[in-house]
Amino acid sequence: MTSSIIDRRPQQGKSSANRQRVLRRLNKVLKAQVDELVGRRRLADVDSPAEVTVGKLDVAEPNFRIDQDTGVSDRVLPGNDRYRVGDRLRKPEGGGQGQGDGDGSGAGDGEGGPGEDNFRFMLSREEFLNLLFDDLELPKLVRKELTDVVDRKFRRGGIVRHGNPGNMSVLRTFRASIGRRVAAASSIQEDLDRVEYFQGYAQEVGDETLAQDLAIEAGEVRRRAAHVPFIDPVDLRHRSLVEVDAPRTAAVMFCLMDVSGSMSELRKDLAKRFFTLLYLFLRRKYENVELVFIRHTEVAEEVDEQTFFYDPLSGGTRVLAALEKMKEIIEARFPPNRYNIFGAQASDGDSIGLDPAQSRSFLIEQLLPLSRYFVYAETNEFARNNTELWNAYSSIEHAGFNMASVANRAAVYPALVRLFEKERGAAAPH
Repeated sequence: MTSSIIDRRPQQGKSSANRQRVLRRLNKVLKAQVDELVGRRRLADVDSPAEVTVGKLDVAEPNFRIDQDTGVSDRVLPGNDRYRVGDRLRKPEGGGQGQGDGDGSGAGDGEGGPGEDNFRFMLSREEFLNLLFDDLELPKLVRKELTDVVDRKFRRGGIVRHGNPGNMSVLRTFRASIGRRVAAASSIQEDLDRVEYFQGYAQEVGDETLAQDLAIEAGEVRRRAAHVPFIDPVDLRHRSLVEVDAPRTAAVMFCLMDVSGSMSELRKDLAKRFFTLLYLFLRRKYENVELVFIRHTEVAEEVDEQTFFYDPLSGGTRVLAALEKMKEIIEARFPPNRYNIFGAQASDGDSIGLDPAQSRSFLIEQLLPLSRYFVYAETNEFARNNTELWNAYSSIEHAGFNMASVANRAAVYPALVRLFEKERGAAAPH
């Protein structure tokens, strides 16, 4: 007789030693795929579980084989009826494509295509974020805080019959006790009235046997009345607590980015990584974070995320247009009394003429009074910090504004830390 064990755990295998060993072995391969996913995914989905594909060459195990330089092998494998030792084999037609799907994308080409030797598996949200944050040099403590998924809290769940003695409701317990004792006294009194009635009847008819039985029953009723407890276990009432999702105030994150000709793909990539990490940071504090994407050259427009990051434009730069567009959208859809408004602006600092000064004034007078926080990240690989826009913004003295430069990927997280240093001492979200 054989036995079968069925594992019905919902997270089976997710934390097993073998899985962690595989993740460590494939660390470089998975990081490359996560890096690609970050550039391809929508911000709202960046922290969801991810499916990755691993090629045969990436998971090759060590094995022994004959050293062709020093060893000699003159054997012909069994089943061969066409060749003899020393025969020269012709190359197969078609360039030696081997097993695959016929388009050159099989596992044998080492490109990690969809060949039959590739395999796929799911990275959990925590595994995905760990790989992402490793690339951003995120400290372990902060990484743990950001991968903590759900905030829970306890609220009153009413009165229950069973619970911790420390949570007993004295008032409700006494009410239940009084009700029980009143009901018991009423029942006992009815029984006594009934017994006394029949006792009178027995005396009238002179039935001694009936009178003795009724006297015994009356004694039982009186003993029952004497043993009615003041507090019975059925009277106990306890205050209960239930665990629920912590309600959070709604938030909106405005992403503003310069998409003029001076914003190279590298600078846009740095901007997206900055927006991604900022979005994950806000998700730690708010259950729902809406995203609004505003791109600008000389003019600004609200677009979807795909257009925001990947649709190229050419032209000059006018930052004020993006700030005015943000103000327009806030007035139309996101009243400050209902939303925590966060602004994140990314630019290479290329702004000339009166635009930097006008943008600074508009930000101070129109947007900062409406916003919970506004950050500016200058994505400039040269880290000059002396552009016209940087110089204009650097004179802003407001508790709800901060700025930092991002020269490379490793500088993304340190920039976020600098930008939100004031957040630690700020008031709780309203």
